[in-house]
Amino acid sequence: MSKPKPSPLPPNTLIGGYRVIRRVAAGGFGVVYLAVGADSQQVAIKEYLPASLASREPGALLPQVQPEKLSLYRLGLKSFFEEGRALAQISHPSVVSVLNFFRENETVYMVMNYLEGASLQDFILVARDLKQTKVFRESTIRSLFDEILRGLRIVHQHKMLHLDIKPANIFITDDNKSVLIDFGAAREVLSKEGNFVRPMYTPGFAAPEMYRRDSSMGPWTDIYAIGACIYACMQGYPPTEAPQRLSGDKLGAALKRLKGVYSDDLIEVVEWCMSLDSLARPQSVFALQKELNRGGARRYTKLTMGEKVRLQFETIVDGGKKTVLKATNIGVKPA
Repeated sequence: MSKPKPSPLPPNTLIGGYRVIRRVAAGGFGVVYLAVGADSQQVAIKEYLPASLASREPGALLPQVQPEKLSLYRLGLKSFFEEGRALAQISHPSVVSVLNFFRENETVYMVMNYLEGASLQDFILVARDLKQTKVFRESTIRSLFDEILRGLRIVHQHKMLHLDIKPANIFITDDNKSVLIDFGAAREVLSKEGNFVRPMYTPGFAAPEMYRRDSSMGPWTDIYAIGACIYACMQGYPPTEAPQRLSGDKLGAALKRLKGVYSDDLIEVVEWCMSLDSLARPQSVFALQKELNRGGARRYTKLTMGEKVRLQFETIVDGGKKTVLKATNIGVKPA
């Protein structure tokens, strides 16, 4: 029997001068609320409340943490607080705005702009169900990720990594702005210190080095996830997760089936970003931007009928198994 999740704060609870309206979302590491400030402005407040380390009874304010888990809880709390402080220094339309962050009720709260719209994941699922040749047009993919990369570049310039880029954490607002949300610093710290690495990563979007405790992470780690997100926009499904790719990589074969549908240039960008060797990937967002925005005519390779049949046969032999994207909208209003 699974452990029950900590109960959210009751409506009308006052925290840090904000009044909680309702819970918006909950994930493994926190709860997000719609709240209003003294100026009646709506905000989203994310509460650090890792379900694996803490519990809370209905109607209570304070989390309950077992003594043997207290040091790990505090380590994640410290990382969450530092992440909020760092994000508060970043002002970019493609990065979630942190308006305030504070300690209360033996935890930390991060106050953010309240966004209205839907996640990229929601759009992928809708587009996939239409069963058209292209999940998204190439021009749409290039425009979307050009916007996201502008924000990610600023994040990296502030010596931060996102560490949890996936379609559920790319939010498309009602006024057509793309925003990176739900950074994963606290999640990453706890994964290296605790005994639960696997559940913290969304299969297909985490770089190989994130599964190793002694690995070096950098901009190239987020860039792997960007490549995986582009792949999901092309295929409608996430790529195979990194540990499975290490034992038998079929990414090239999957991308080959997209030749003629998407340009060779875009397919090569995805392969470059998703190299299993971190040194073989773009080492900076700028290098990726330069390639993604390179002008000139797009190259397209048309597959022969024989090649299409062989690729289809390989898919059938392999079982044709595809991983379903898992929804984890954190810090935003669902569509």
